Amino acid sequence: MFDLDKWQEIYSTIRKNKLRTFLTGFSVAWGIFMLIILLGSGYGLENGVRKEFEDDAANTLWINQGVTSMAHEGYKPGRFIQFRNEDYDQTKTLKDVEHISGRFTIWENNTLSYKNEYGSFDIFCIHPDYGVVESLNPTKGRFLNDIDVQETRKVASIGRLVDEALFKGEDPINKYIHVAGIPFKVVGVFEDPGGDRDLSRIYIPISTAQMVFNRSNRIGTISMTVGDASVERSQEMVEEIRNDLAQRHHFNAEDKRAVFIWNNVENYMQFMTLFANIRLFIWVIGIGTIIAGIVGVSNIMMIVVKERTKEIGIRKSMGATPGSIISLILQESILITAFAGYLGLVAGVGLLELISKNLPATDYFSNPEVNINVALGATAILILAGAIAGFVPARKAAAVKPVVALKDE
Repeated sequence: MFDLDKWQEIYSTIRKNKLRTFLTGFSVAWGIFMLIILLGSGYGLENGVRKEFEDDAANTLWINQGVTSMAHEGYKPGRFIQFRNEDYDQTKTLKDVEHISGRFTIWENNTLSYKNEYGSFDIFCIHPDYGVVESLNPTKGRFLNDIDVQETRKVASIGRLVDEALFKGEDPINKYIHVAGIPFKVVGVFEDPGGDRDLSRIYIPISTAQMVFNRSNRIGTISMTVGDASVERSQEMVEEIRNDLAQRHHFNAEDKRAVFIWNNVENYMQFMTLFANIRLFIWVIGIGTIIAGIVGVSNIMMIVVKERTKEIGIRKSMGATPGSIISLILQESILITAFAGYLGLVAGVGLLELISKNLPATDYFSNPEVNINVALGATAILILAGAIAGFVPARKAAAVKPVVALKDE
């Protein structure tokens, strides 16, 4: 039941100690404010890095050609390693390979045209699984499929920006565009969560491109996803791939420049571990600041108890129970911490919203935010902090004997 007299008494006590109450409340509000800002900034950094990984699936391996830097089996250094279809076929059989694609690009003549519209765009020649590796999202029609590769079809999936530039609002599906002067039928349009950079691309079947553009059986890059493989397993796969390629292309497996393998699984987990440690550090700093505020609240409540010793003695002599005394002190302590902390929480969230709306996203910082669980956790900390801050002085007040209290000057 709401006790108006008790709350009026608490308000009166706070008003008598305005400066001390303000300084104590400010320390609590500042602690919560800094905790929210630090956590929000940490999430902003994490979001920025996650956005970089959105260009591709997080569980990917990328195998790129290089140039040998060591002599091996009679071969001199400086030899270019050229991947071929056999490398793709062999790597595809490796355990834990989920989706895999070869890739090469057409740079020498990358002009596309439709009717009287022309443009230069990136032409990627790939296997269908590349759509999964790059996390592409078809929005019209479909992406390339296995039958397109098997039958060397002249089909293409185009990025949204290519669609806008060439078709000007016309439905592109089943229309023919000229790729380096050769007609290809558009079977789909895709979006890419990685951003507009990849939307200026078109994808065509790798088998068709090898035939039409006289590339024989050569490919440039092999990329794959590895499902739920652990970091340790992904590292084992890197070594297996390197050893297999070294054997077939006659280079030293220790020659890191002959073949470059980018392990996205390892790098992603390293970043996530780093950010988990940063969040832990932020919580330690934030809670330390809050504890400083709690100590301040506890000190002011000790002073309040000291100043009201005689009053407490009178209350107890008139039948007030220790529980009612503890309740009075605890309510005052919780009120100060909860109110001040709530102001700090609102100020911190408000500043993060302001930063999020006005600060342009960068490659390493995007959308600083604090989720609802953090806000609820901070609120719970406030309530617990207020109770802890008031408990010691409340116990001291409840333990005062009426006779001793009435003698207090």
